Amino acid sequence: MQQAVIGIDIGGTNIKAGIVTLTGELIVDRTLPTYSENGKEALLNKIEEIAKNGLEEASYHNLHILALGIGTAGFINLEGEIGSATANLPDWKGTPLRAELEKRIGISVYVDNDVNMLALGERWQGSGKDLDHFLCVSLGTGIGGCLILNGLPYRGRSGYAGAYGHQVIQMNGVPCTCGSAGCWEQYASVTALKRQAAEAGEKAWAEHPRLLFDEMRAGNKKAQDLILQYTEYIAVGLSNLIHHFNPPAVIIGGAVTEQGDVLFQPIRSFVQKFTMDGFADRPDVPILPAKLGNRAGVVGAAKLAIVRSKA
Repeated sequence: MQQAVIGIDIGGTNIKAGIVTLTGELIVDRTLPTYSENGKEALLNKIEEIAKNGLEEASYHNLHILALGIGTAGFINLEGEIGSATANLPDWKGTPLRAELEKRIGISVYVDNDVNMLALGERWQGSGKDLDHFLCVSLGTGIGGCLILNGLPYRGRSGYAGAYGHQVIQMNGVPCTCGSAGCWEQYASVTALKRQAAEAGEKAWAEHPRLLFDEMRAGNKKAQDLILQYTEYIAVGLSNLIHHFNPPAVIIGGAVTEQGDVLFQPIRSFVQKFTMDGFADRPDVPILPAKLGNRAGVVGAAKLAIVRSKA
C-alpha cells in the first residue's frame, strides 16, 4: 500500500485540501467554503469532516495516510496552537488546533502558518525547488512571509517568525490592524492597493484590481502611476528584507502576482534602486513569482506532514 498524507489550507473564504503522495503527486484535490462566520466550533467540525473524508478517499485509492498537515492564517506557536488570528477567522485565537484534531481524528497532526506552508510548497514543487535557502513573501489581504533555511521554514523563538508585513516603512503612517501605524502591509498588500485606488477616486478599480491592471496595460496614465507607486511600496519592504537576510532569492506569492512582468519588472528595478551594492546585484537577486498558485498551501502542508512524521 502506497503511503501518502493529507494537506489542508485554511483560509477565511475557502478551505483547500488534498491527498498527496510522498513524491508530491496530488491524488485528491478539494475546495470547500470556510463559512468562518459560523464560528470556531463549526470550523473545527468542518476540518474534522474534511480529514475523515480524506481518510476514506485514501482507502479507496489504496493509500495509507501517515499524517495530516495544516496551514492556517494566524501566528502558530510551536505546539500547534493559534497564538493570534485576524477577524477573517473569528475566535480562532487560542485554539489548540493540533491537540484538538489529533483527539478527533486519531492520526498525527502538524500545524503551521499558511505562508510558511506556501513557502514550503514552493520549496518542494515550485519556484524554490532547487533552493535550500530563500525568502518568500505573500501579498494578499495582508502581507506574510517566510525565510526558508536548509529547506525548512525558520520559525523563531515562539513560532511566529515571518511577520514581515508589520515592519514600519512610514513613521506615523497609515494605521494598521496590528495597533501600530505605517506598517508595510498598509502600503503594499492587495488591500492597500484597493484603498489607494479608492483614494484616487476609482471605485471600480478598488473593487476589482484586475481592471486597474487592464487599464495600465491599455496606456491609462493614472493607472500606470498607481501601479508604479504600488510596486515602489513593495520594493521598499523587499529591500529592507534583503538587507536583513541577504537571501539567494526572493519568491513572491499571492493572486496579484498573476499579473506577471507588469508587476515584477518595476519591483525589480526599484529593489535595485533601494538596495546597497552587493546585496541585490552582481549578480541580481532573483525575484520570482510563485509557481503553484492556490495549491501551494496544500502541497506545503503535505510536505510538513511528511517531514514531521519522519522526524
